[in-house]
Amino acid sequence: MLVTKDLFEILPKTIRSKLEQIDKVHLLEELRIKVNKPIFIHIGSKEEAWDYVATAEDIKYIMQRVSNYSIYAFEDEIRQGYITIKGGHRVGLCGICVIENNSIKTIKDISSINIRVCKEVIGCADKVMPYIINNNIVYNTIIISPPKCGKTTLLRDIARQISKGDKDRNFHGRNVSVIDERSEIAGSFKGVPQMDLGMRSDVLDNCPKSQGIMMAIRSMSPDVIVCDEIGTQQDMESILMALNSGINLITTIHGFGIEDLYKRLVFKDIVENYVFTRGIVLSNRKGIGTIESIHDFAKGAEVWR
Repeated sequence: MLVTKDLFEILPKTIRSKLEQIDKVHLLEELRIKVNKPIFIHIGSKEEAWDYVATAEDIKYIMQRVSNYSIYAFEDEIRQGYITIKGGHRVGLCGICVIENNSIKTIKDISSINIRVCKEVIGCADKVMPYIINNNIVYNTIIISPPKCGKTTLLRDIARQISKGDKDRNFHGRNVSVIDERSEIAGSFKGVPQMDLGMRSDVLDNCPKSQGIMMAIRSMSPDVIVCDEIGTQQDMESILMALNSGINLITTIHGFGIEDLYKRLVFKDIVENYVFTRGIVLSNRKGIGTIESIHDFAKGAEVWR
């Protein structure tokens, strides 16, 4: 996906003009803007520092544009530390946190912004799908990956393909519930997913995973639940509840290999009871989204490397 006009429209002219001059701007991953600091951009896996120093006016302009000149209307999102704009791009925010009743009410005096470009890579899951679906069955799968190795992009395309189905493989599309706690999988804008998750997918946006899983079970009758970055005991309990309801699960965790699952106590019951059938290990060794191996938990062995 190319960097869209939605991203350029929130930027001051000085920053936008510099960005438009960059080669391979379609590979832009992040744009980091801090008051009185040089701007940093990430193109693919490379970082580049500009000679342009951002000003408080630059930050003010961006905040006005992303909030449609009504910051208070976005208070619920701002207290989460980000605003999602049209196109699914995420604008991360740092500044002074305003605390009320031991909770963050909002963030004021924004001094630092990180714009993360939302991208979908249609077909990036093609290599792993034969290991996830078999004889019209979906295997419970966990994607294990360090940060910035493409696990959410892969997860998104898996959801799309499961929802869509595959006539050539006699795989019928499934009803998929996506629990998108940080608006990263679907990139929803005003509740509408900006990314292609397939025709049978429903999205609970900005919803805690443990609560969202239970809500989906009760109200949406999903065949498959998709969520990102599990890790708490509440997540584990909700996952087990879903599996006991006959629902399949596709999810991710931060890690560097299968052994990371065995090292974490919170995953002990899940691993020992073979909740997951497949484990997919990602890295950026040969670029973002490098598939290192696919593990079969029942056999305790790799099925692909």
